[in-house]
Amino acid sequence: MIGIISDIHGNYPALQAVLRALDLQNIVRIYCLGDVAGYYCQINECCALLRKREIPTLMGNHDWYLTSGNYCPRSRSANDCLDYQRKNIDREHLDWLSKATLRMQIDDAIDCVHGGWDDPLDEYVIPSEGYFGRFPFSLFLSGHTHVQGIWKGSGKTYCNPGSVGQPRDGDPHAAFATWDGANFNLHRVAYDIDDVAEAMTAAGFPAYYHENLRNGLRIGGTLSKSPFTAAIS
Repeated sequence: MIGIISDIHGNYPALQAVLRALDLQNIVRIYCLGDVAGYYCQINECCALLRKREIPTLMGNHDWYLTSGNYCPRSRSANDCLDYQRKNIDREHLDWLSKATLRMQIDDAIDCVHGGWDDPLDEYVIPSEGYFGRFPFSLFLSGHTHVQGIWKGSGKTYCNPGSVGQPRDGDPHAAFATWDGANFNLHRVAYDIDDVAEAMTAAGFPAYYHENLRNGLRIGGTLSKSPFTAAIS
């Protein structure tokens, strides 16, 4: 059985909780779909833990912003944290992130990107027969939306494990997924949000940047629409 994580966004307490939960399931292989960077301040701790665990990690859009010197076109709060991370990330972790790939396959069976298959970095996938019918694989994984779900079509299955570090579906628990060789399974786990708040305060960020975590929302307090609901309707 394998574990799938995504969208950590510098939230070290959430990453620790998810990895502990995976260890309790005796998961021996874990894959990360990207966005180690952005939003929260403990980028070095997150990179160090992923590297220590030798977890293959894709390039996410926030990772690309951080490593390339670019900025997010949609979020001032994300850019504020990216500025902080640029000043504080260890060089070895920045070099490691810069080498992340845009796409990977797990066991030659599961095709993985961060965003979508038309834009691996910054596409918000709405799963459908027409969308996934264009590609040769039958199993697909991506993150980016921060909304957890599974879609099944004719011979195709798509899973988004949700976000470890900033869920946006109204559930504050850190999200992840597993694959047991036959099915994807979705999981949530509690973590100490106060630890994130304390780290952000110490880094100079006001409560606006982290209070959303208590309700499983975006920074600013909005809920993300589920692409899985859109796919069904």
